[in-house]
Amino acid sequence: MDISSIFSSDKEKENDNHAVSPIPERLQKHRNVAIVTGDDVEDTEFFYPYYRLTEEGYKVDVFTEKGGEFKGKHGLGLKDSLPISQANVANYDLVYLPGGKAPSQLRKNETVLNFVRQFVATGKPIAAICHGPQILISANLVRGKEIAAWPEVREELEKAGAIFADEALSIDGQFITARKPGDLHRHLSGTLKALGATGEGKKPADMRPAA
Repeated sequence: MDISSIFSSDKEKENDNHAVSPIPERLQKHRNVAIVTGDDVEDTEFFYPYYRLTEEGYKVDVFTEKGGEFKGKHGLGLKDSLPISQANVANYDLVYLPGGKAPSQLRKNETVLNFVRQFVATGKPIAAICHGPQILISANLVRGKEIAAWPEVREELEKAGAIFADEALSIDGQFITARKPGDLHRHLSGTLKALGATGEGKKPADMRPAA
């Protein structure tokens, strides 16, 4: 007899999708964040901001190319993402672009690129980590910007006119970027600071960390 069947009913598997629980009303900031991702995302680069931003009281909507289920490189994921065709830039205070292998597919999707372009045009903060900046490259948004990313992305960043930043947190105006999973704590610190600034009605300042 397979004893795992005793502990893992179909109902339990259905419920075990790692989605956040609803935020209590008293903790809600009534502000929204969009995460744009897909299959083969680096799991930690999705779940760390997904949980951390929710913990701070932001409502986080997750968008993928077609909506529905997606899984990260290491097997974690969600079942109920929204299709990117439903994303409206006016509804969000920040966009977050995780890395892994997902950006290499997302950067080919014109709906994704148009959403990102339209969001950047609002002046609101946009955060990207690891391979996430590949989406910014394909959207022609990095020229003249100081951008941190996974080292293998350096060459194409520089070809696109960006300045590569080998930093755990690089902030250039509305662009908040980082290199790898080990930078997540710094990256989310900068991301939350930018959200706090826009929550006070300010434009995202250049909060480049002191050397």
